[in-house]
Order: sequence, then C-alpha cells, then structure tokens
Amino acid sequence: MRWPLQPRTQSRAAARAEAAERENELSSTVRRMMKQYFKDLDGEKACGIYNMVVNCVERPLLEVVMNHAQGNQTRAAELLGINRNTLRKKLQEHGID
Repeated sequence: MRWPLQPRTQSRAAARAEAAERENELSSTVRRMMKQYFKDLDGEKACGIYNMVVNCVERPLLEVVMNHAQGNQTRAAELLGINRNTLRKKLQEHGID
C-alpha cells in the first residue's frame, strides 16, 4: 500500500479526497484481515479480539507519528488528536522512547 507525499500545490479538496481513499483502503484491509482471522480459527473460540487488534495497530501508528513529528510529543499528540499525557502513557506501554 503506497501513500505518496502530497505536493504543496495540491488543493485541499484533492488532499481530503486522497485521505478518504486511504481511509477506505485501511478499513478494507482491516475488514479483510479480520475475515481471514475468523476463517483461520476454523471454529475455535476467539476472545480478546479488540485488544489484539488495537495492540497490533497502535505501536506502528505511534512509531510513524512520532517519527513524523521528529520526536516532538506535543506535536505527535496534536496529530493523533489525543492528550500529550495519554500519548506518553501509550509510548511507555509500548516501550517507545
């Protein structure tokens, strides 16, 4: 899945449309993977799925956003739309410096 950098000359409407397309791509990927997960269970009982998915997604999300924010936790928290203290807690939980 490639998400090209958006040139500064791109209109805001085009950027929003591209972001919506990526969101749909992400949703489709999660949907496909969850269907495959249940198929692979082959009738076995599943539990704790929510935490499993959140843990699989949260760490790489935090790593990429922190890298994009060049380690600035205040900026990363703004990008994520969460409180800086919440971000710090999540970084500690995942062992991310």
